[in-house]
Amino acid sequence: MTGAYALHALSDEEHAAFERHLADCEACAQETAELSATAARLGLAATVTPSAALRGQVLRRISSVRQVPPGTTGTRPVRAGRRARLLSRWALAACLAAAATLGGTTVWQHQRAEDALRQARSARQGTAEIAAVLAAPDARTRTADLGDGATGSVVVSRERDKAVFVASGMARPAGGKVYQLWYDDDGTMRSAGFMDPGRTDQAVLLRGGVDGASGMGVTVEPAGGSAEPSSTPVALLGFPT
Repeated sequence: MTGAYALHALSDEEHAAFERHLADCEACAQETAELSATAARLGLAATVTPSAALRGQVLRRISSVRQVPPGTTGTRPVRAGRRARLLSRWALAACLAAAATLGGTTVWQHQRAEDALRQARSARQGTAEIAAVLAAPDARTRTADLGDGATGSVVVSRERDKAVFVASGMARPAGGKVYQLWYDDDGTMRSAGFMDPGRTDQAVLLRGGVDGASGMGVTVEPAGGSAEPSSTPVALLGFPT
């Protein structure tokens, strides 16, 4: 219950019972403290400031919305048409604004509302998968100092067969380079996806299952990635047991 407790996902009764348990269990208290710290880093990693151009893009999109035809007779239909146009504009603005702030995870810079909705669905799915790993009953975490003020935490759920890497303060890779994630299968490195090269704080769901991996690593690779690590790891973390 440590993961659910750290995310405040327990009922009042469960919360009270678990706090009584924490008072006498040093191992659970330590685990809860680590997961709470990781949850805080996760919030930081998911926070992105929208670009200055976003407001103008939203307003331009509103102006291009096809309007409801006005009524052909009488005053009431004309007013109804105007009201419908206003509602249409406000509805689209609300949708785009909601997309821009959904989970605090994505900067919405698309011109078309259809693209924004597709991105919203993808962001919701990714955020839900990360939260599910963090809140898993068997979630375990390990944190490492990556140097130059950067830290990295890995949260592993063997039940879900998933792992999440949370980075804070990592330097951006050089131009044309990316951070590639790897599963460590007892010395054999298996690609597990990439980090966003434009962000110093982020949470990434490792691609593929944990399987029997004993840890994970991060290397700097050419854009597009490598079949196997080609540089000295910037991070190596063993999975907690």
